[in-house]
Amino acid sequence: MFEKIYGKNSIIEAIRNKREISDVMVTANNNDIISLLNKNNIKYQIVQRGTIEKILKQPVNHQGILASVAEYHYYNLKDIINDSSDSLIVMLDGIEDPHNLGAIIRTCEISGASGIILPKNRSVKVNATVSKVSAGAIEHVKVVMVTNLINTIKTLKENGYWVVGAEALAESKNFWDLDLNMKVCLIIGSEGKGLSRLTKEECDFLVKIPMWGKVNSLNASVSAALLIYEIRRQQNKK
Repeated sequence: MFEKIYGKNSIIEAIRNKREISDVMVTANNNDIISLLNKNNIKYQIVQRGTIEKILKQPVNHQGILASVAEYHYYNLKDIINDSSDSLIVMLDGIEDPHNLGAIIRTCEISGASGIILPKNRSVKVNATVSKVSAGAIEHVKVVMVTNLINTIKTLKENGYWVVGAEALAESKNFWDLDLNMKVCLIIGSEGKGLSRLTKEECDFLVKIPMWGKVNSLNASVSAALLIYEIRRQQNKK
């Protein structure tokens, strides 16, 4: 099956990753994209911006480029389990906003995380918005979809991972006070609800991000970025 993606970086990275691509529509001013399409012998149509907007049926920043690509290939859990002592896996417990998922994917790619785990239910899937927000990083990150997060957590523990949940509770430790120089599965909860009860019970540690302002919460993708980089800082310290 094929799915629509849009935006320069999304399509450039799809081409570089040798993802099957067709039905490309591009505006005449996108010379860099047109050159790349020609170089890779990919057929395309020169169209007006309005043509793309009619197909998408929603106001998005498509940057004058739209294409159909082979549906995203989800990975298996074994593909991201790593024996390295600085392995980092990010698990998302009910993230439903595609912009959050796209931003987290981008951070995971840049930080060198081993992969991302999504639940099959109560979760956004990889789609055109996720691809665009990730700036093409989705082409380089292994995303795994599982039917049961609890069983998955237990498998990760059996493979030497420590499970760290992000949850602002009184008993949670400030994230910089925890020794994170180990194999970590970081769990980020859903927007508004946080971690589910069962997921929380399976965590080895709960961490929070201190807040001193009047707003008492952070966007899920911002929280993920802060935690991911503190984990990587500790894992990679020499």
